[in-house]
Amino acid sequence: MTVPFWCLFVAALIPILIAFTGGYFKTQQFDSVDNNNPRAQSAQLTGTGARVVAAQSNAWEALAVFAPAVLVNHLASGDPGTAATMSCVWVAARVVHAGAYLADVAPVRSLAFLVATVCAITLFLAAAF
Repeated sequence: MTVPFWCLFVAALIPILIAFTGGYFKTQQFDSVDNNNPRAQSAQLTGTGARVVAAQSNAWEALAVFAPAVLVNHLASGDPGTAATMSCVWVAARVVHAGAYLADVAPVRSLAFLVATVCAITLFLAAAF
């Protein structure tokens, strides 16, 4: 399996790991996790718990851009070195993004979002040239 495909696997795990963190904050704030209506309970979270929910949503949204970027680059026989570098930087930026979201450090979060977005766009463009 190629480095970008391994990065895609890790990228798919990021929102899932964030979801487990959300369970912790639900238990802290509500003393339990409402498995019958988890989205309604998530909407009631405040502070770090609310940021966890937002970080998870953003991680899913970012994955929806990164996955096709990796696949298009691979199918178009993009440069493997560029693809590997951009994929690894994307994963690192998204991990920083999640951490900054939870820590409530908006400038770092925004910069990490920008870096990851540039990486995904680069994967698409590298496939074109």
